[in-house]
Amino acid sequence: MKRLTAAVLWGLSLVLVLADFPQAAVGGDVEKTEPPLELRLRSRKQTSPGGRFRTVYERQRWKPRETAVIVCDMWDLHHGLNATRRGAELAPRMNALLETLRSQGVSVIHAPSGCTEAYADHPARRRAQAVPRSENLPADIGKWCYKIPAEEAGEYPIDQKDGGEDDDPAEHAAWAKKLEDMGRNPRAPWKKQTDLLTIADQDFISDSGEEIWSILEKRGIENVILVGVHTNMCVLGRPFGLRQMAKNGKNVVLMRDMTDTMYNPLKAPFVSHFTGTDLIVEHIEKYVCPTVSSEQVLCGQSTSGIRVGAAFRFKNDTRPRLVIAIAEDEYKTDETLPVFAREHLGKHFQVTLVYGGEGETDGLPGHAEALSEADALLVSVRRLPLRPDQIQALRKFVAAGKPVLGIRTANHAFSLRGAKPPEGTYTWEEFDAEVIGGHYTGHHGNGPKTEVRIAEGAEDHPVLRGVDVTKLTGHGSLYKVSPLADSARPLLIGSIPEKPAEPIAWINVRDRSDEGHRARTFYTSLGHPQDFEQPEFNRVLRNAVYWMAGVEVRDEVAFGY
Repeated sequence: MKRLTAAVLWGLSLVLVLADFPQAAVGGDVEKTEPPLELRLRSRKQTSPGGRFRTVYERQRWKPRETAVIVCDMWDLHHGLNATRRGAELAPRMNALLETLRSQGVSVIHAPSGCTEAYADHPARRRAQAVPRSENLPADIGKWCYKIPAEEAGEYPIDQKDGGEDDDPAEHAAWAKKLEDMGRNPRAPWKKQTDLLTIADQDFISDSGEEIWSILEKRGIENVILVGVHTNMCVLGRPFGLRQMAKNGKNVVLMRDMTDTMYNPLKAPFVSHFTGTDLIVEHIEKYVCPTVSSEQVLCGQSTSGIRVGAAFRFKNDTRPRLVIAIAEDEYKTDETLPVFAREHLGKHFQVTLVYGGEGETDGLPGHAEALSEADALLVSVRRLPLRPDQIQALRKFVAAGKPVLGIRTANHAFSLRGAKPPEGTYTWEEFDAEVIGGHYTGHHGNGPKTEVRIAEGAEDHPVLRGVDVTKLTGHGSLYKVSPLADSARPLLIGSIPEKPAEPIAWINVRDRSDEGHRARTFYTSLGHPQDFEQPEFNRVLRNAVYWMAGVEVRDEVAFGY
């Protein structure tokens, strides 16, 4: 009798599952009443083979019933203490996301790898098991995927061979002992998904690539969102992960603020844990799939008591967000600045690189979006008119009193010398006077190197901390920038034979009239490729970024030199 009852129940379960799949006769009527998911996908597109990558945004409208969200390995415990902490911090926002997506008709698939036995009697697990095996299973869909062909073109950005734990050694030892005392395996302590995430009866539970693919196929799902941990390992490589979904034709995205990496800052490229995550996200956007962020779903809503207006950030991720805008062809800052940022800013800043477009009316693609989230801006641009949204975002950023740093051609970044800009674009001829605080009128001829000395009274300024100017030389032509604005203060003076000396580095403290606040600008006319070969120039530039962003300028030991 028990066996018969179980069979009957199993059959009823199968009927309910199949009944939940969209049918051609009624599916269209249902979908007409469902508002689409409005998503803004971010990816990195290469301008030419071997060329640089630009950030590209694309708006898409997804039908909820053709969409699934897969929750990857949000376990109850982890062998890394910091990983466990971050997972618990991430979970409430993720639960709000799942509730909202579920209410909109999106399928929710929980994939706590190695833990499905804990849910043997859960309706969501039975629903997954009851789905008929797809007749169109891709080859190797049940296996881990370590790389897809597109990734062959790039270099993996972090060293994770040590497993990526970023725990304090003493804390980690105590954590391992605690896990052992709990009867857990310290190397694999997970038993189930965290209880901070609700599993509804209408959801699915599976860690099988074949089962999950069958669910997607039977429900007519083409769009897949991946959330969970850890980005560089399970989220990418699992049988249901980003690589398998991408290579087998699903319209898959990573939700970049609903994830975390296993990365140890003591390993290459020796950046902060959170910068390590950013580098993996960038790798994914280049070679695997686009990304989205959770506020696109939750913005303006209150779900589970959580009000959302921006992407999620971990509480310990206090890095200022720096945008570096690069659009000049003379000084190769598209090569020097990314290296500088990685080597000197990766521990304490979140850096976004924005490059000029290919056409004369492209301006800085992605600039407006990047500035909307930025705390500081570094400009290396030469005579570039901007599109309306870009110039508006820049003016809004400056008007808000946010800090700006300019190098070399930045004092004529958005000037066409008074010429009419191409139709549909705008210049900012007064950017030098109003923001930089200079008076650029040209430059002396190439050839003589610029001798450098500290301006009178500037010896103790934080930007010059630890800088030996006797080891600093300017390799580009000396700019004519005098006189500076009254609000500007010279830090370094440059001179060449038989010509008047000129300021080559200064600060400008701008008035913010709407609140009486004063904002910071730093500018240097240095920035020649050979300047970046000098440790003292990199030190000045690094100090200036810290100073303008209001971060303590630290000594060389703290910076890991």
